[in-house]
Amino acid sequence: MTEAEMMALVRRYFRGADQRNFDEIAATLTEDCVFTVETHGVKLQGRAEIEAMFSRLWANHSAVEHKDFSFVAAPSGDRIATQFTVVNTELDGRLTIKSNCNFFRVEDGKFTHVAVYMAGPNTLDAA
Repeated sequence: MTEAEMMALVRRYFRGADQRNFDEIAATLTEDCVFTVETHGVKLQGRAEIEAMFSRLWANHSAVEHKDFSFVAAPSGDRIATQFTVVNTELDGRLTIKSNCNFFRVEDGKFTHVAVYMAGPNTLDAA
């Protein structure tokens, strides 16, 4: 994929996260995608486990927003990294702001692996 195509795929993934739309997220993932939170020892395999994780995230926050993206793409067209700001609105209205990085592996236009490096407490737990 081109750098622009990979950036668009990343933005689509996060748009789905922010809009609580797992179908949008799933459209960016392979069926057997691996999702890891490297900073907290979490490993999920496949869309069903990833969907359950997003469902828990959404249930535990009144809103989630990802913004202010910076990208670095591999010239090979199969990897892209992004640094961004996450604003989680807690159920009591408090804001939690984090600076995170995700690393994505791409194959045939979908992510095969999403590796998350998260500041602060883990909001993407395995169960």
